[in-house]
Amino acid sequence: MTYQESVWDKSPSLKYFTLSNFRSIPHIQEMSEEKQFEMEVVGNVLPFKANNYVIEQLINWDNIPNDSMYVLTFPQKGMLRPEHYEKMSATLKSTSDKKEIADVANEIRLQLNPHPAGQMELNVPQLNDGTKLYGMQHKYKETCLFFPSQSQTCHAYCSFCFRWPQFVGMDEMKFAMKEGEQLVQYLQEHQEISDVLFTGGDPMIMKARMFSAYVDALIDAKLPNLKTIRIGTKALSYWPYKFLTDNDSEETLAIFEKAVQNGIHLAIMAHFNHPTELSTPSVIEAISKVRKTGAQIRTQSPLLANINDNADLWSEMWRRQVQLGCIPYYMFAVRDTGAQHYFGVPLVRAHDIFQNAYKKVSGLGRTVRGPSMSATPGKVQVDGISVIHGEKVIALRFLQGRNPDWVQKPFFAKYDENAIWLDDLKPAFSEKFFFEEELEQKYGVKMQH
Repeated sequence: MTYQESVWDKSPSLKYFTLSNFRSIPHIQEMSEEKQFEMEVVGNVLPFKANNYVIEQLINWDNIPNDSMYVLTFPQKGMLRPEHYEKMSATLKSTSDKKEIADVANEIRLQLNPHPAGQMELNVPQLNDGTKLYGMQHKYKETCLFFPSQSQTCHAYCSFCFRWPQFVGMDEMKFAMKEGEQLVQYLQEHQEISDVLFTGGDPMIMKARMFSAYVDALIDAKLPNLKTIRIGTKALSYWPYKFLTDNDSEETLAIFEKAVQNGIHLAIMAHFNHPTELSTPSVIEAISKVRKTGAQIRTQSPLLANINDNADLWSEMWRRQVQLGCIPYYMFAVRDTGAQHYFGVPLVRAHDIFQNAYKKVSGLGRTVRGPSMSATPGKVQVDGISVIHGEKVIALRFLQGRNPDWVQKPFFAKYDENAIWLDDLKPAFSEKFFFEEELEQKYGVKMQH
C-alpha cells in the first residue's frame, strides 16, 4: 500500500453542523443544557457552522472550554454583550416564532457595526456607464476585491469573522456578483489594478467548474494590467480535502496550474489562526499539493484574545509555516465589528506580542507585518512605543491608504494602553491626524476620537 493510499483511503465525507443539528454532536451532548442553550442564544445572532474535520481532528475535547479551536468555532456566551445576550435569551424562552426571533436578531446585529471601514458606502466601484458593482470592492489603487455569488459561505465559520453579516441572511449586506464579465470590464477600465483578490465567504467552497469560469474569464481577456490573482481562503485549515480527495480536487489544482502557466502570479492567502491547524497529515499534504501547482501560499490571521494572544504561539506558527513552504504575511488587529469586545487585544499589548514573537523567528519568518488595522483610511500598522519630547506615544504608519501618498508616512497617537482600534486613539502633537482633513473632504468620513 502506498503512502498516498494509506493516508487518504479513509478521507471523511463532509458533514456540517449548524444550530439545527449541533446538539447531535456527542461532545456537545455531554455538556449541560445551560451551556447548550448559551450556544443557541449566541448562534442566533452571530453565525455558527462547523464541520466534522474541525470537530474530530482540530478540537481537543479534553480541554473544554479552554481549547482554542473550540472557542474559534463554537459560540461562547461572552461573544454577545450582556444586554444583547439577555434580549435574545428572553426571546428564545418566550417564543418559537422564527420571524420574531429573526427580527430581534437583526435588531441586535445592526448595533454591531456590521460593515466596518466604509465597506458598503465607500468601496463599491462602478463601471464607466454608471453601473454599480456590488460584488466588488476597490479601496486601494492596485487591488480590487471580488465576491463571487457562489462563495458566500465557508467550510466552517470563525466566530470572530468580520464577514459575519454575509452568513446570517441579511441579504442587503451580501457582496455578491454573478458576472465575471463585469469584473473583466472593470479591470479593462481601470488599468491601475494589478491584483484581483477572490474572497467571500470562501472562494474554495465553490465547485471547481464554477471557480474556473471566473478564472478563465480573466485569463481569456489577456489583461495586460492583471499580474496577480489572490484567493482568500481557510480551506487548508478547515477542509484540506478540497485539494486532496474531493471529487473536484484535481480540477481545482489544475485551475491553479493554468493560471500560473498563463503568466499570472497566484497567491493563496491562507488563514491560519492557530498552530493546531498546521498539525494534521491532511493539511501538510494539501499545502504540498497547492505549492506544486506553482501557487504561493501567504498566511495571515488576526490576533485574538481567548484564542492566540500569546507570543510563543505566534512564533511557533510562523516557524511551522516557513517549514511547510508558506510565507507569513499579516498579523491583524480584530476588526471593529461583531464580537470585537470579546476578541479585541489592546494595540499596545498587540505590538508587544508581535515584537516578542518576531524576534524569535529567523529572517524567513520576518516577512510578516503587523499588528495591522484594516481601518476606514487604510491599513495602519502599529510600529511601537516611542518617547518624543518627553511624551510617550504610539508610533503608526500606513501600509495601504485610500490615498497612496499616505503610505509609509509615520504618525503618532497619544499613549493609550486600552485602545484597541484606530478610532480609540487621539493624535499626539496636533488636533487631527495628518490624513483626517482629506478623509473628511474627499470621502465624507469624520473620525471619532
